[in-house]
Formats: sequence, structure tokens, C-alpha cells
Amino acid sequence: MSHAFLSEPWFDAVEELRSEQPEAPVALAEATINIRVIGGPDGDVDVHLAGGTFDRGHTEGAPTKLTVPYDTAKKLFIDGDQSAAMQAFMSGQIKVEGDMTKVMALQTAAPTAEQQAFQAKLADLTA
Repeated sequence: MSHAFLSEPWFDAVEELRSEQPEAPVALAEATINIRVIGGPDGDVDVHLAGGTFDRGHTEGAPTKLTVPYDTAKKLFIDGDQSAAMQAFMSGQIKVEGDMTKVMALQTAAPTAEQQAFQAKLADLTA
């Protein structure tokens, strides 16, 4: 069953897959970033990326905060479309507060085959 990206049922379904999540590349595992996803069907949603894991809410002490439109966040985090994120950043749709080097480091994190397979599972449960 698929669920709307960032909805409570989606987060619950992602949580059930956590034990299958492969180890993150170093650049991703070392990043802690708070993200506000704006303009989604349920309004704005706060999430964070820490230790290679995407989860609900913001985390204390994150050196970087991104504000990202819903459609761009879905393309980036579910479809793995780095070019959509770059286009949104260059056009000013993605806002960065804090340590920009943390965001730049994410671009060097090439997914492994295991991570691509896990991402496909996330895409399957996302409407």
C-alpha cells in the first residue's frame, strides 16, 4: 500500500523498513540537517536527516536547516533526482541557513546498489 509522502502513515511505513536500511555513505552518515518541507498536502512538515536516516521533526544542534518545496523534496528523497534539487537551489526555491558545507557534502554521497534497492522500496510505498 502506498501513502502520501511525509504523511503519518508514510512515516509509519518507513519506520517498519528501518531494519532493512543499509549503512549510509560517510558523507551522509556524518550529516545532521533539519529540513522544513513546505507546501505539502498536509501543510509544512519538519523533518531531519541524521546518521543517514530521514525522520520526523527537527533535531537539536543541527548546524544546517533547509527549506524545500514539497515536490522538490519528493523528487530528491524518493526519486533520487539530484538535478531537480540543484535546479531548485539555483532558482532560489531551496533556502539554506547555517553550514552550507553540510549540504555540499551530500552531493558527494553516491548511493550503493543496496541503498538504491532500499530507495526503490521507499518509492514503492510512496504515493
